[in-house]
Amino acid sequence: MHRKQASVYDLAEILPSAAGFLIEKEVDVLDRLTENPERPYAVVLGGSKVSDKLGVIEHLLPRADKILVGGGMLFTFLAALGHKVGKSLLESDQLETVKGYIATAKERGVELVLPVDAVMASGFAADADHVVAAADALEDTAFGADGMGLDIGPKTAELFADAIRSSRTVFWNGPMGVFEMPAFAAGTRAVAQALTEVDGLSVVGGGDSAAAVRQLGFSDSSFGHISTGGGASLEFLEGKKLPGLEVLGWA
Repeated sequence: MHRKQASVYDLAEILPSAAGFLIEKEVDVLDRLTENPERPYAVVLGGSKVSDKLGVIEHLLPRADKILVGGGMLFTFLAALGHKVGKSLLESDQLETVKGYIATAKERGVELVLPVDAVMASGFAADADHVVAAADALEDTAFGADGMGLDIGPKTAELFADAIRSSRTVFWNGPMGVFEMPAFAAGTRAVAQALTEVDGLSVVGGGDSAAAVRQLGFSDSSFGHISTGGGASLEFLEGKKLPGLEVLGWA
């Protein structure tokens, strides 16, 4: 829907066309996430890179009550606050952008929930030695500056779960850690479990998040909606116009 390809756009211009029920449901849910969501509204973002979520953060920041940041991108946020992050994933070129998000959240009264601890490992491996460290002391472990963060810590998982359960609308995109490795899946599992307990609309943002909940043993029916739109859904949440919807007169 987000690419102006012949099968999506050109045919719809010359032949009678309509969207199916799956697209109808997806658009309905995405509308509820961007236009007058039931509050409190929490956005949970994870995954590897801040740069992958720039558009989503910018568009949803003015709309959300809480934004929770986990996954590899959390270390760029912690670094923006002046914390050392060892060899954890860090996008140095996004530090100023992240500082801007932190300032904007404060100005708008949006609760930016950042990790208070993380699981630091000796390396990127399923059997790597690992310990829990406070967010402001990630290099104060036996691994020192060679430590690598691979999951949110247990206190953060509890903090995130409480924030999610107390919300009426929750959108989650991106795992909290390297969930493919059992030792670093606890944070993602805690977030997924909390979403199943939301008294309202809980949305899993497809991609790695959908793969994670299924790998961790959750059924699709445990959530309000699991997005199947991929990149198109993310672009919708970024506020972009989708050619496949425009040609049908939906945008």
